[in-house]
Amino acid sequence: MESLAEDRLPTVGKRTPELSYTGLPGYFDGFFRASGAPRDHCAKIVQHLGELGAEGLAAVQRNADLSLLNQGITFTVYADERGTEKVFPLDVIPRVVEASAWERLEVGLAQRLRALNLFLLDLYGEQRILRDGVVPTDLVVNSVHFCRAMMGATVPADVLIHVSGIDIIEDEDGTPLVLEDNLRVPSGVSYVIENRIVMSRVLPDLMQSYRVRRVDDYPHLLLSSLRSTSHLDDPTIAVLTPGIYNSAYFEHSFLAAQMGVPLVEGSDLVVDDDVLYMKSTEGLRRVDVLYRRVDDMFIDPIAFRPDSVLGVPGLMNAYRAGNVVLANAPGTGVVDDKAMYAYIPRVIRYYLAEEPLLAQVPTHLCREPEGLAYVLAHLEELVLKPTDGSGGYGLLVGPMASRDELAEAREAVRAAPHRFIAQPTQRLSTLPTFTGPAHDPIVPRHVDLRPFAVFGAGQRVDVLPGGLTRVALRKGSLIVNSSQGGGSKDTWVLRDDGEGCRA
Repeated sequence: MESLAEDRLPTVGKRTPELSYTGLPGYFDGFFRASGAPRDHCAKIVQHLGELGAEGLAAVQRNADLSLLNQGITFTVYADERGTEKVFPLDVIPRVVEASAWERLEVGLAQRLRALNLFLLDLYGEQRILRDGVVPTDLVVNSVHFCRAMMGATVPADVLIHVSGIDIIEDEDGTPLVLEDNLRVPSGVSYVIENRIVMSRVLPDLMQSYRVRRVDDYPHLLLSSLRSTSHLDDPTIAVLTPGIYNSAYFEHSFLAAQMGVPLVEGSDLVVDDDVLYMKSTEGLRRVDVLYRRVDDMFIDPIAFRPDSVLGVPGLMNAYRAGNVVLANAPGTGVVDDKAMYAYIPRVIRYYLAEEPLLAQVPTHLCREPEGLAYVLAHLEELVLKPTDGSGGYGLLVGPMASRDELAEAREAVRAAPHRFIAQPTQRLSTLPTFTGPAHDPIVPRHVDLRPFAVFGAGQRVDVLPGGLTRVALRKGSLIVNSSQGGGSKDTWVLRDDGEGCRA
């Protein structure tokens, strides 16, 4: 992509340094065509950035950073020696998605989630898909996320996946690809909402010039979904958090407050006669739906880890008795396994008799002899992932790895091939990102997208029109996770009607 000419990214005043942008050749850029011309739906933003200039854009970014700091919008990085509590970085140049592109993505996500929900119902029920050999039995039963305590359980409203955050990337042609599924305790939606609030404050005129679909109704969508899966007309709902030291505690407290429901820890709950209760100053109060943000292994020390102090003894008995809805249901993480990912297109065909609407990244399974041989021979070209990994930890990006790192990885794969998969290094799409008022303040950075969806009774799937655009802020990095130095952008999904912008 060529450097932008001055008339494409204009400047104002002699004191304002020129704003220019040079994309990465061979990568799809969400703002600019290969010629350097802005895409039609991004033209107004490009003009606005030019009118602001580097100094004006820097002032907007400072205001956004200050707003995030004042609101305490943070996340926790335990491995950072400089301190664990961080303000979640927000780049003020938004991502813009056309209405037609979002509609295609929305339909594809709904299809995938319906198939995955049917898959999980079958896995913990009759296991027809295993008997028919569509998915290997050993891959399921040996998964660290397979939950034997769920076998034969009656699932309220036949919904196991109440909330999802499926990660999407765009390839060099701009085609969306599913990168991975996140069904255990997907996080990040609070940043979607807070980013929008900040952007409406720091760039109000620009936002008003676009017809942007709202994201602030997500708590209502979530609350409606949770209510719909209970057999009660007015169920009591609570959010279970591991506590203030959890990396996503801000989100737990945010969602509880927005939904108007209690935020509880395991010590606030008790099970008596297979019924879940919440302790209060007025005595015990029954809880009918528990939106839990605690991993499976910690939610019940009787059914899972006996040393856990985060969960509630007897919680699984209450669930199996049908006295409480757990969202998401235990055992959904079996789908998050990176090896299982390779079989999802077959899962969709098996349950829905449809072709997958969303493509996904080709995956080499090290558990299979052919896949193992290929990975060992081509590791320097691939991204190696542990099957049970998350948060960007444990990844090896072959083209960026040293000889010693590659040798160490090969030994790890040989020792336990079932623990790894590998994928071709993806040419993640880029978006203009502001790095400061110095030379070349706007630069391309790689991004992905995590759309959030809620699943309710009657197989209803609502996809939040926005999602979390994550940015690899480090030059050349392909890892967008906040725990690995990534940031975020506000995602503007455009309307195809005349309704104006709302937060």
